[in-house]
Amino acid sequence: MSIKIDVNKCVSCGKCIEVCPGSLLLKNENGKAFIRYPKNCWGCTACLKECKLGAIKYYLGADIGGNGSTMYVTQNGESLEWRLESKDGRKVVITTNSKEANKY
Repeated sequence: MSIKIDVNKCVSCGKCIEVCPGSLLLKNENGKAFIRYPKNCWGCTACLKECKLGAIKYYLGADIGGNGSTMYVTQNGESLEWRLESKDGRKVVITTNSKEANKY
């Protein structure tokens, strides 16, 4: 499991860096976020929830049934829209209330 950051979409806010529990995200010389050691990514998706621009994509590997699909998050008001894109072009959007998303 790992993430990929699109530097063209990154606005250098640093929110993803602040929430990464593994301290794997850094800023490059242009202030854009990047992942230091992709293989060490825990797959917690904390950075996805912070990046409302969809600059971070999470790769859903074969080990969890994703077969190379990707997932990213955008925000629409108080809703988080989890967008899944499969390799064959299928897209699914799962909407959750951002105020309720982290309640246990």
